[in-house]
Amino acid sequence: MERSPILYLCGIALLASCGRGGQGQLIGAQNRPTWYQVDPYGMNYIPMGSYVMGPSDQDAPYAMVAKSKTVSVQAFYMDQTEISNNEYRQFVEYVIDSTAKKILGEEDIGEHVVTEDEFGEEIDPPVIYWKPRINWEGEEEREALADMFYPEGERFYRRKEIDTRKLMFEYYWIDLREAARKSGRDLDLGYTNTKGQKTAIQGHSDRSKFIIKEVINVYPDTLSWVHDFTYSYNEPMTENYFWHPAYDDYPVVGVTWSQAKAFNVWRTQNMMNAWLQGNGEPFINHFRLPSEAEWEYAARGGLDLSPWPWGGPYVRNRQGCFLANFKPLHGNYTDDGGFHTVPIDSYSPNDYGLYCMAGNVAEWTNTAFDESVYDFDHDMNPEYSFDALANDPPVMKRKVVRGGSFKDVGLYLQTGTRAYEYQDTAKCYIGFRSVLTYLGRGKAVKAEDL
Repeated sequence: MERSPILYLCGIALLASCGRGGQGQLIGAQNRPTWYQVDPYGMNYIPMGSYVMGPSDQDAPYAMVAKSKTVSVQAFYMDQTEISNNEYRQFVEYVIDSTAKKILGEEDIGEHVVTEDEFGEEIDPPVIYWKPRINWEGEEEREALADMFYPEGERFYRRKEIDTRKLMFEYYWIDLREAARKSGRDLDLGYTNTKGQKTAIQGHSDRSKFIIKEVINVYPDTLSWVHDFTYSYNEPMTENYFWHPAYDDYPVVGVTWSQAKAFNVWRTQNMMNAWLQGNGEPFINHFRLPSEAEWEYAARGGLDLSPWPWGGPYVRNRQGCFLANFKPLHGNYTDDGGFHTVPIDSYSPNDYGLYCMAGNVAEWTNTAFDESVYDFDHDMNPEYSFDALANDPPVMKRKVVRGGSFKDVGLYLQTGTRAYEYQDTAKCYIGFRSVLTYLGRGKAVKAEDL
């Protein structure tokens, strides 16, 4: 006999009206907020799925990927495009204003200051969650902020410019992998029953040892255009690429892996979470760099075993036009419509709506590079990460980069091709984009699709 939907709803209403007790029934914690995942602006939803990770066609020389394997990844969001100069400049301007705020005090910041974290604990110093504008024109402010500019002896044609060496961003992250190690648990949380039998449950006596503080300069290495190409005239790119409005929608480059990581912390804590907290809404997952597996899965666009993000075995469309910005033929860089980089929404997106997943600039991933990682990493959300210290050997600082760039031949644009760069280096041909893990299993699907 089927239950009447009306009677069922009435029963739920009756239990809910009984306060926390629920007349002795298990009804869950009450007064929980209704919440829905909102698609972040500029990001596309990537459904959970499984695919064959690794080379689909031929492997690039020295890429050291010996085999392919089937892996599964959970649902996540990914930026439609690479992070642009203008988007990264918002981060830089935040650091400029934050630095000025520390000098001037909080009077000019007002409601933009967040003084408590999600646990109600004091944040010292407070953080800014929106881009306030500091009064740079007032006489008192000019005197107080004089140290933020280059000293007169270092000015070019007496131009008063911000000293980018002072743009330091302080942030924190929790080393969850280290905290999960049994060797790091020094607190006995077990209990003893009436028979004197003890159950051992270990915990942490001080979690602060897993909270890592980092301070990093956020300004891109604009000189990368010169030092990456010997005997090549790229001075105009060094002088104009990051700051000129003509390049606002071009991908930011000259950013290290560590700077990309700091950008995502700022995007999470000082933009999104602080805004959510100010509106009384729960936090979401962190913005971060994609794992190597996530990046490849998104690049394939649902086309398993395809060597290119657009599918098919060719780098041209039916009209004979190139489908990405790279080094075609024998070095005719202009034949694909580009030269150096091109705007971040150039060419056609793949089936997940993602632009330039091949070419333009290569992209940082969170994954540490190891030649044999496919042999030992998991097949569910595979990831191999390592946060190298400054004094660690260079081999421990290798991070996977994917997608190829304007300077690479077509082989490096393939979805399964791996390469690496060192986390503390900045290149004029490497950028990045962010991802965000979806909260829950995934978006609802139709019953007939299951």
